[in-house]
Order: sequence, then C-alpha cells, then structure tokens
Amino acid sequence: MTALDLSSPVAVVGTGTMGQGIAQVALVAGHPVRLYDTVPGRARKAAEAIGTRLDRLVEKDRLTGPDRDAALARLLPAESLAELADCALVVEAVLERLDVKQELFRDLEGIVSDDCLLATNTSSLSVTAIGGALRAPGRFVGLHFFNPAPLLPLVEVVSGFATDVTYATRAYETARAWGKTPVACADTPGFIVNRIARPFYAEAFAVYEAQGADPATIDAVLRESGGFRMGAFELTDLIGQDVNESVTQSVWRSFFQDVRFTPSLAQRRLVESGRLGRKTGHGWYDHGDGAERPEPDTAERREPPAYVVVEGDLGPAAELLALIREAGIPVRDEDVDEEQGACLLLPSGGRLLLADGQTAVEFPDLVYFDLALDYRRATRIALSASQDTSAQTLAEATGLFQALGKQVSFIGDVPGMIVARTVARIIDLAYDAVAKGVATEEDIDTAMRLGVNYPLGPFEWSRRLGRTWAYVLLDDLHRRDPSGRYAPSLALYRHAHAPDSREGTAS
Repeated sequence: MTALDLSSPVAVVGTGTMGQGIAQVALVAGHPVRLYDTVPGRARKAAEAIGTRLDRLVEKDRLTGPDRDAALARLLPAESLAELADCALVVEAVLERLDVKQELFRDLEGIVSDDCLLATNTSSLSVTAIGGALRAPGRFVGLHFFNPAPLLPLVEVVSGFATDVTYATRAYETARAWGKTPVACADTPGFIVNRIARPFYAEAFAVYEAQGADPATIDAVLRESGGFRMGAFELTDLIGQDVNESVTQSVWRSFFQDVRFTPSLAQRRLVESGRLGRKTGHGWYDHGDGAERPEPDTAERREPPAYVVVEGDLGPAAELLALIREAGIPVRDEDVDEEQGACLLLPSGGRLLLADGQTAVEFPDLVYFDLALDYRRATRIALSASQDTSAQTLAEATGLFQALGKQVSFIGDVPGMIVARTVARIIDLAYDAVAKGVATEEDIDTAMRLGVNYPLGPFEWSRRLGRTWAYVLLDDLHRRDPSGRYAPSLALYRHAHAPDSREGTAS
C-alpha cells in the first residue's frame, strides 16, 4: 500500500501546537486539510495562525507566494466531525487522556469511510489501548510527530497489537512523502525515543542526587565531553520539568515500575515546588531577568606530568596517546599488569583509568576519567578520585588533560561517572528494544539522532566502543548497586559474549 494521493483530504482533530504543526506539514505537502476542534472558533483561529506561519516562510524564501496561496485555498476549518466524512486520513492531537481519545475515534469510525486511516499523535498512551475502542482497529496507527512538527524530521509510525501491516505501511509511506523520516515501531511504552532516552535524564539526576556534581557541571560534561547538544538539566528546563517527569512516570508505570525507569525524587521535588523550568522562570536554573548562569566546576591550572607510561590497550580512549605526544609529553609503553588493566601511569605512581563502573576508593592512588565522544574535539574532561588519592597524582592528572587543551571538572567518586554510565545504559536499552521487537537497529539509531539530536545512535556508539564495553561497565555498576537498575539486559549479554567471528556482521 503506497502513500496517500495528494488529492486525498487529510483531517487534523485538535488545534493546539502539535495539531497546527501536523496540519501545516500535510498542507505544504499538497493535501486538502480540514481542521476540527471541539471548542467553537478554535479551528478558524488555528487556520489563521497557520496562514501567518506560511507568510513567514514566504518572507524567508522557503515558500513561494503562489504556493502559499494554493495551500491556504486547501485549508478548511470544520464546524463538526461530520465534515471529515470524505477524509482519507484523520490525525488526532487532542488531550492526552485515554477516554477522550477513545470516544473521539468511536465517533469518527461512524463518520469516515471504511478504508480511512485513523492515527493518533499520542506520545505517552498505548496505541493498542486507544485502538481497542474501535470495531476495526486494523486501520488504526500511531503517527508520533516531534515538536515543532514542521521542522523536526522524525515521525514514529507505531503499530498497535491489532494494526494491519497494510495500514502501517500506508502511514509510513505517507509520512515519507511529506518529507519526513519515518521509523517503524511496535507499541511499547515510550515507543523508541522516549523509551531509550530515559537514561540521559535519569543518570544525570542520579549523579546529582549522589552529590557527585552540580547541574551546571553535569550539563557541561555531557555537552563538552559527551557531545550532546544540551545537558539533561538545561534540556528538561526547556521541555518543562512537569512534562519531562510526566513522560518518565508514564514509561515507569507502563513497565510495571521497572527499576530501570525509576523517576527522580529530586525532579519530583522540583515539580512539587512549581519550578518547572523556563516557562515559570525557574527550574534547575534561574531563568529570571538578569539571572547569571552558574559556571561548571573547573580545576585550576596545574603543570603537566614529565611523562606518562601506557600500560595495555586503552580501548575507547586510545586516541589520547596521540594527543599526549602532540602536546610534547613523552609516552612510554610497558607490558600490562593483568590485575590492574589498561591505564596511564603517572610519575607519582598514580594511575589514570577510563571509567569502568568501579569506584576509585577500591584502588590505591587512582584517578578515573570519563568517556568522551571524541577526545580530540572534547573541550572538557571529568575526573574522579577517592579521598585517599595523593595530591601529586591529582595535580598530574589535571595538568595532563589541561595540556591537551581540555578544561577539567572533578566530580565525586561516582561509579561510571557521567558520560560513560549514560551511554552504556542507552546502548543497553537499545539492544533490549531490538531483542523485544520494538524496532530495528537502523531505525533506533535514526530515531535517536533525529528525535533527540544524539551525536551518535546507540548502535553506532556500541560499534565504536567495542563489543563488550557497555556490558562490562554495567556489570561492574550492577555489582556496586544491585537494585537491578544497572543489570545488563540479556540482549546485551548475548551481544557481548557472541563469538568474535561475528564481529562486523552484527552490532
């Protein structure tokens, strides 16, 4: 089944921000569009707002005047659901309440033709549950656009338990014909993006709750070392703490309170206090007029070490060796000590080790450094140590990374640090999702890059970091926090223990 013909009318029910955005997408693609809202007069106001946005596109030379005029001629506010009878697709973008959506689609089913595609833009409710109210749920799908719909390319095409593949294919091809990048997804809590993105927020909040670092430092490390567009605290302030926590709560409850999705108590307190982020003027940060953004913790300048000794293969951090040599610091090679593993040995006798899910207090005179997306381009590195780490080792570790052009932030002795534990958990949830038939590896990578602007998809990250990296780190974390939050999934276990001969043929 191919995409809808451009002559086929498309209806959007619900004329808030998302409804207007979806209507604009269908309109610019070339469809006649009907707008309906239960509040009298709101559909007409929404049509006027869409017209204003099209005018702006003309001003920016992104749309021609004649194309705008033709689009506006195809846009029609509807006074009743009965006016949607000839539509080939109806997309719902109303209140996120199951009973409201079910009632709407029951009414629509008695109005539209038998082959009309019915779609919900829900981000948190079960597509299966909404479609369960229909006599013919096979034609019901999820079309989850991301806000703002006219700008963001991703659309999650969600098949409910009863969705017929022919209708899912029609929805997928229609989204693609509209210039979007669709990904196919089974009906699972959070779909792809909101399911796999949970650790990005949860681990930042967990580090904060453990008093490992303040929000400004955690955000800076995620941006400047992890390569994320925004840190978790600033991003949730932008989204709205109430909105972000609501999604987390929904996913957690839908997975029967699975500990991997446990909400943050610190965020709960923030919501209870009414500090919802930018929209209220205060969240994790103060957004009031004249408020200064807090600076991340940054270490003072220290002298670099006279040399470093590399013991073993540094794996994901191997690029550091070239940077150290380029900085004029001699690098000596020695055979690896099997008990201590790969590390950089400093003149003080202390060791520098990539975050591995263990704590610095377990080892003598050790400093951990966090994972970076790209050690050459990273501008900040997080370090952690125990109270027993010598001052000389701390100074040499700081000076080493500063000599490489990095700012240094010290955090508490938190296993897995910040970027490493976040990326490992994202990778784990991605493998688990594929194993449970949620989506393909390719679609998950696409969804996470386009939906939340991750620098790499989880499987791209996994291939870069190595087959066993995420599993080993999470297994170490699980031993130190046996709550189940960090227990590697069976899918990740199988991937990590697959025969080497399969390397390169599966990720």
